[in-house]
Amino acid sequence: MSTTDAAVRDDAQFRGTHSDEVLVEVNDLKMFFPVTEGILIHRVVAHVKAVNGVSFQIKKGETLGLVGESGCGKTTTGRCMIQLEQATSGEILYQGTDITKLDSQEMIDFRKKIQIIFQDPFSSLNPRMTIGDIIAEPMKVHGIIDDPTERRQRVLELLTKCGLKANFAERYPHEMSGGQRQRVGIARALAMNPEFIICDEAVSALDVSIQAQVINLLEDLREEFGLTYLFISHDLSVIRHICHRVAVMYLGNMVELADCDELYDNPLHPYTQALLEAVPIPDPDLENARAHKIVKGEIPSPINPPTGCVFHPRCEKAVASCSQNVPEFREVKPGHWVACTEV
Repeated sequence: MSTTDAAVRDDAQFRGTHSDEVLVEVNDLKMFFPVTEGILIHRVVAHVKAVNGVSFQIKKGETLGLVGESGCGKTTTGRCMIQLEQATSGEILYQGTDITKLDSQEMIDFRKKIQIIFQDPFSSLNPRMTIGDIIAEPMKVHGIIDDPTERRQRVLELLTKCGLKANFAERYPHEMSGGQRQRVGIARALAMNPEFIICDEAVSALDVSIQAQVINLLEDLREEFGLTYLFISHDLSVIRHICHRVAVMYLGNMVELADCDELYDNPLHPYTQALLEAVPIPDPDLENARAHKIVKGEIPSPINPPTGCVFHPRCEKAVASCSQNVPEFREVKPGHWVACTEV
C-alpha cells in the first residue's frame, strides 16, 4: 500500500514483527529540574520531578509507544535518551553502553546512531536554509558523505524515499505544508543512517488524513531500514496503529507497560482504564449512548507530588495504604507490567 493512502493499514499486519534483542534499556531514570528564587543570588527551593524512576526496554526493530497526559514526562524521557537533557540519575543503556557517562567526543559518534523527529515541523527547521541544505547539513557535519555531488544525490534520494519531489530541495520551509515539513524532518533524521529514532509527537500537529500518511511512511521506513522507534504521543488511536508495546506514564512515573493489543483489551491500572475510556468512538450514536467516567480532581504539581501512589488522590479504587506505599512496578502476567497494589 502506498504511503500516500489516507487510511492506516490493518493494525496487526501493519506493526509486523521485531527482534528479541534489546537495543535500548532505561533503568530508574530521574530528571529533576531545579526551581530557584532570588535575583542576585539564586538558591534552589524545590525541584520539578519531571521523570521519577522510569524503567523500560526497547527491542531492536520494535516501536514502543509512550503515552500519557501533557506534562507527564514523556518528552523529557525522550530528550534524556538522546542526551538533549542530562538526566539527574539513572542508566540509559544503548547496546549495553551507558550513554549518560559518555564524554563529548563519544557523544558525537553516538548521535550517528540515534536521531529525533520533533513535534513542530516548522520550528525544528532552519527558515534561512533550503530543504536540500537542511537534509545535507548532518551528513556534512559528521563526515558521512564528503563529496558535495554525492551528498546532493543522497538528499534527492531521501526526499524521494519520504514521498517528496526532488525539486523540493530548492524550497524553503515556509513554502511547504505541515505534512511536507514533517517529511523533511524524517528525511533529515534518516540522513545519518540511524538505528534508533525518537518520534516526539511526530504527527500531533498534522491533519488527520496527513497523520495517516506519515504513520504509514514511518512504518514503511522501519521495515525497510530495520529502524527502532520510541513513539511519544498522547493520541491513543495513533499509538494503537503503529506500536508493538505501549508504556503509560502519569506524573513522571511509569504505571503500566504491555503489548499493544493486551493493553487496549485488558488495561489493569485505573489511570490506563480512564485514558482508554476517554477515547471517542467514531459512531456518534454509540458515543452519545455510552456512559462517560470523569476522573476526579486535578493533576497534582510535579513539584510536590502525592506520597505513595501518585494517582491515589484521583483513583476510585484507592485504599488507605495507597497514600503511604509506593507501588512496585511488577509483572502481573507475562509481558504485562503495572504499578498498582490493587491489581
